[in-house]
Amino acid sequence: MDVPNELSYTKDHEWLLVDGDIGTIGITDYAQSELGDVVYVELPEESSDFSQGDAFGSLESVKAVSEIFMPVDGEVVEINEDLEDSPELVNDDPYNNGWLVRIRLADPDQVDELMSAEEYEQYVKEESQ
Repeated sequence: MDVPNELSYTKDHEWLLVDGDIGTIGITDYAQSELGDVVYVELPEESSDFSQGDAFGSLESVKAVSEIFMPVDGEVVEINEDLEDSPELVNDDPYNNGWLVRIRLADPDQVDELMSAEEYEQYVKEESQ
């Protein structure tokens, strides 16, 4: 399981990379492996506002449809349009080309509430026991 140190994580298996007031969001390597082959990605429209914990889209895999949850409050400023034609990027490269949306953070202090890479790895170990 790949868990990059520079990212923050949620208990719903999303990751967040913060650069200034912009956050990039995706799902973790663990989440994509649990889902199986992603065949369709539903993402919100740009300029949509979400609160922490809101479902903002879904991933359809060969196993199931799973909602994706917003790690922090924010406004969607960009969606990964490459996923429309290539949803398999979520499986192939979840931390780079498989990112989902970029948001403008409404409350940067919420990032402190998310888990570090070490905490996330421990969480996954405990959850899978």
